[in-house]
Amino acid sequence: MEPYRLDKDSLGEVKVPSNAYYGPFSVRASNQYKVTGQKPHVNMIKAFAMIKRSAALANRDLKTLPVEKSDAIVKACDDILSGQLHDQIIVDTINSGAGTAFNMNMNEVIANKALEISDHSIGDYSFISPNDDVNMSQSSNDTFPTAMHVALLMNMKGVVESLNTLILSLEKKAQEFREVMKIGRTHLMDAIPVTLGAEFDVYAFSLKRGLSKIEDACADLEYVGLGGTAVGTGANTPTGYDKLVVKYLSQISELNLKPSQNYFFSLQSKFETTMCSSTLRNIAIELIKMSNDIRLMASGPTAGLSEITIPAVHAGSSIMPGKVNPSLSECLNMICFIIVGNDVSIAMAAQAGQFELNVMLPGMIKNILESTDMLKNFLPIYSHNMIYGLKANEQKLESFVEKSPILVTLLNPHIGYLKASEIYKESMATNKSIRELILEKGLMTKEELDSALSKKNILGSK
Repeated sequence: MEPYRLDKDSLGEVKVPSNAYYGPFSVRASNQYKVTGQKPHVNMIKAFAMIKRSAALANRDLKTLPVEKSDAIVKACDDILSGQLHDQIIVDTINSGAGTAFNMNMNEVIANKALEISDHSIGDYSFISPNDDVNMSQSSNDTFPTAMHVALLMNMKGVVESLNTLILSLEKKAQEFREVMKIGRTHLMDAIPVTLGAEFDVYAFSLKRGLSKIEDACADLEYVGLGGTAVGTGANTPTGYDKLVVKYLSQISELNLKPSQNYFFSLQSKFETTMCSSTLRNIAIELIKMSNDIRLMASGPTAGLSEITIPAVHAGSSIMPGKVNPSLSECLNMICFIIVGNDVSIAMAAQAGQFELNVMLPGMIKNILESTDMLKNFLPIYSHNMIYGLKANEQKLESFVEKSPILVTLLNPHIGYLKASEIYKESMATNKSIRELILEKGLMTKEELDSALSKKNILGSK
């Protein structure tokens, strides 16, 4: 067998490996787009296979595509959805504007597999054509934005599950630490006492807020522009195609998809994608804050705060024996920094859309799927291997509370702000405790002081 076959496209003949399911457009594109060395995301491949499958069924029902061709295309798409032929998607994840190269790579692979299924020779496009049959009633203009929504919705399911895992671990720690008092901090300086449990409860609360915003973003992503074809006009589609193709796509994807409320909007605006990305960015910012708090609380163990101890997941140093680092929190920080950067890139790509089409889609979907992949992959690890393993250093925390001059704040109602300020300064200068100075000066009785500084009083004031 010859190592190559000659395939023909609108630009002429192209040498294609004889056993390849891709065709001339894919070969030309793969020679041009040598960018990341990464292939398109698996969920984009699956989303496109679902779209091509749904289009074949809709076109069959509307009698614009013969049943024999439709059946073969559907079977080829099912092979892709089962994990086959993914190695035949050879264009880079960053490819032509609007993803035309990726769309055609999928069209050619599906066409050639359908030809094989139909007992025709690969490359015999006179029977099943990548453009005329597999791409019937479609354009890259509407298929790529639709695939973005489908792939992102599939990935967001994993993000939601992972966030819920982290929230559960934080809530359990909040319950475990609910009566563990510690010095609060504002401006990184001592503030009145809080509980360690309250701090962890806030982390969980902020992420639950983020989850509610994810639900809103995903609800918007359920509207897809499939059927808009070129620039949103719906050109070259049979009557009723748009609703029918989305119905089939909803069934195969198991997503609650709906036809766009404005096809021109769906092709030129990336509002839904940027909303989803900004939600991920805001969640990343909350995670950074939480992660940094944990790193600070665990700092030490002798020259830092050492308010909590962290589990050892691996040796912390190649030279310092016994060192335990907050490596998982550091990893989470780096993930979140990338998510914030990805959001900036996505925003720049979204505003770069001009007139009837945004052509920066491959870069947008690459970055947002990367962000979602990192969250859904790592958050369960962080939950189980970091959060669940945290321990409160109760002796250190109690010592900080007892020695802190800031406790005088709780005595404002009893001795007044100015007198409390004097006591604070004297405590700092003499290293005497607030309790000792108040009793020494006879400003309060022991019983009054014990009551004002009691754990019950402090916790009851929150």
